[in-house]
Amino acid sequence: MSLDGGNSEPPRGIPAFQHLLFVWLSPSFPVGAFAYSHGLEQAVERGYLKSRADLQDWLDGLIEKGSLRNDLLLLAAAYRAAASGNIAALQLANSLALALQPSAERYLETTQQGGSFLIAIAAAWPNTAFAELHPALAGETAYPVSVALAAATHDIPLRPALEAYAFAFATNLTSAAIRLGIIGQTDAQLIIAGLSPKLYVATALAESGTIEEIGGATFSADLCSLEHETQYSRLFRS
Repeated sequence: MSLDGGNSEPPRGIPAFQHLLFVWLSPSFPVGAFAYSHGLEQAVERGYLKSRADLQDWLDGLIEKGSLRNDLLLLAAAYRAAASGNIAALQLANSLALALQPSAERYLETTQQGGSFLIAIAAAWPNTAFAELHPALAGETAYPVSVALAAATHDIPLRPALEAYAFAFATNLTSAAIRLGIIGQTDAQLIIAGLSPKLYVATALAESGTIEEIGGATFSADLCSLEHETQYSRLFRS
């Protein structure tokens, strides 16, 4: 099976859609994810996160009650809109994703990554369906909506797209925590292993959920994203 926008076959035994997800949600994909900590840097500065257990609890909250839960619901809603060609619903999902950002830095985080993601897809992985719907998101685009558009227009099933997004979110933040010096490489893998069952549950709930279920209760994470804007010395843009 050839891939529209690529000239090579996926490795034997790997479905074509997994080939794409491996590339698109890889740390090397040019979205600039390495530059953002999602408020973790301020949480470390304030002493909230000092250990592997602290970080795992923090990420658990984002998965079950915070930004990742909402991102997955928005990704699913945008995916269904793109798959059915419903431009109004796609734009609504994006508008809501932008409005939900609790701080200027988190807004920058999602729009910079979302915009960079769409640019890379248009350049390296174009196809007719993507080209037809891409103009509907001509302005600032939230990252989960960008991933949804690419996945839907490249016939990637929703569930694997949600899972890839969820695990990329968790691994990006554990990578940020390594650079902040609160955990090491082995601790990062232990955290991902410990969070894996909850990530799968979150993706299953998002797949069957609706945009009306969006909501959150991670006040410390949201406040840290606000306070990071005035943090004196920092490594990350959020």
